[in-house]
Amino acid sequence: MGDNTPAGTEFRTTNGRVRGRRSPDGGTVVLGIPYAAAPFGRHRFRGPQPVVGWSTPRDCGDFGPIAPQSVELPGSPVWRPGDEDVLTVNVWTRPPPDGGPLPVLFWIHGGAYTFGSSAQPDFDGTALARAGVVVVSCNYRVGFEGFGHVPGFPDNRGLLDQTAALAWVRDNIAEFGGDPDRVTVAGHSAGAGSIACLMAMEEARGLFRRAIVHSVPNAFFTVEVAAAITSRIASEAAVAPTGDGLRSVSPQRLLAASDNVAAQCGDDPVTAVQAYDPVLFQPVVDGDVLPVDPLSALGSGVSRDVDLLVCHTLEEYWFLHEVGGVREVTSESELADFARALRLPESLVPGYRALLPDAPVLDRYLALFGDATFGEYSTRLAEHHVRAGGRAHLSRFARRRPTPSGETRPWHTADIPFAFGNLDADGAAFLIGAAPDEQDRALSRRMLRAWADFAACGDPGWPPVTDAATTVRLWSVPEDHTNDDTACALRALWRDVPFDLLRR
Repeated sequence: MGDNTPAGTEFRTTNGRVRGRRSPDGGTVVLGIPYAAAPFGRHRFRGPQPVVGWSTPRDCGDFGPIAPQSVELPGSPVWRPGDEDVLTVNVWTRPPPDGGPLPVLFWIHGGAYTFGSSAQPDFDGTALARAGVVVVSCNYRVGFEGFGHVPGFPDNRGLLDQTAALAWVRDNIAEFGGDPDRVTVAGHSAGAGSIACLMAMEEARGLFRRAIVHSVPNAFFTVEVAAAITSRIASEAAVAPTGDGLRSVSPQRLLAASDNVAAQCGDDPVTAVQAYDPVLFQPVVDGDVLPVDPLSALGSGVSRDVDLLVCHTLEEYWFLHEVGGVREVTSESELADFARALRLPESLVPGYRALLPDAPVLDRYLALFGDATFGEYSTRLAEHHVRAGGRAHLSRFARRRPTPSGETRPWHTADIPFAFGNLDADGAAFLIGAAPDEQDRALSRRMLRAWADFAACGDPGWPPVTDAATTVRLWSVPEDHTNDDTACALRALWRDVPFDLLRR
């Protein structure tokens, strides 16, 4: 290493030396380090390819470009046609207090497998690095480039990118003061779904010891569904749905075609659920990269040696409704139609009416949608993992706070700025529902500490789930609570409901 200490700014990687920058708090930030070649040109739609090394120190003081996408997020970079070196990692590190290697937390961003990047302000790793972990985040291919089905090319290219980034961590993180034998992968939403897939994938075996998953989506496609979506997109782009046809189309043209198809899903969905949530890209259970769905994989014990920390929010879909991401349902007949589209048992609709007797139809719809997609699925991942011999801890984000405009909701994404310690980041006030107060800051310190402790030793600070009891930490203000989920009325509604994971 150039200056012989992780506090320095120059580091030796397997591809060449990189130069980061000092942060005001005494740490070092190294951004935009390539872990794979640009996935375009002859590499397009292939698995990640090796990087061509460099002979002089590479300046890595800024985030790399992001993968093709049309969404623009507050404080985040946007994709521009011609941006190609999109497969990069970022590292936040500080000198170990005892001179020994530090645990590593590897972050995978969310974004419906369609958008997002590691450069979002609420994902800054400075506060977590101060807590005693080396933080790594990565960009990976999203949308059609990462998850579209292309005949003759691998499915799940975004997952293969993440695996390549984890291999980079294994081979290089010791140079940054991290312990390659204590890697924890962490992610939210599509990032958490990615991790559930990584736990089922042979390519990722042995690359991480622990996993933190927030709001894991029950969202997977069969090859047949993925191929049908490709046919729609290819038709919109006026090309054949073949490898050659799709490679002849520029990324921006495929992106525009994908956006147009998504906009049409409300009236003409490929699968029934897309009439309510028009997400076109999800991991494909292809029998190869992803051999089986994650819930089945965890239930078989394939990843029982990975410690698991699961969290979801209590009102996931209220956020997606707030940002216009889901169709509205406001009548009893529409709610019954929705339940049939998701192939949910008829008992669930009256069951939610009994649990929420004073709630309008829209609220019961959002509650049912959130539990079917995130809440119950996340909880079952933890329970299946434990029954197969693994270790899992479960938590739920329940923080509510009165504000002049109404009570904040514990909705999708609200938990992430708390866990990262980034309550003042650009856009965070919208994510958490209000500007933070001192009780919020105390909650953030507790959640961040739980992440850091879990990454260090596998114990976030409350009892694990067992065969006999589903113990849950409820993150809240002014203080947290720990409950046993076993007798919960909401869980009782779902107890005998099977998850047909490939319905979507």
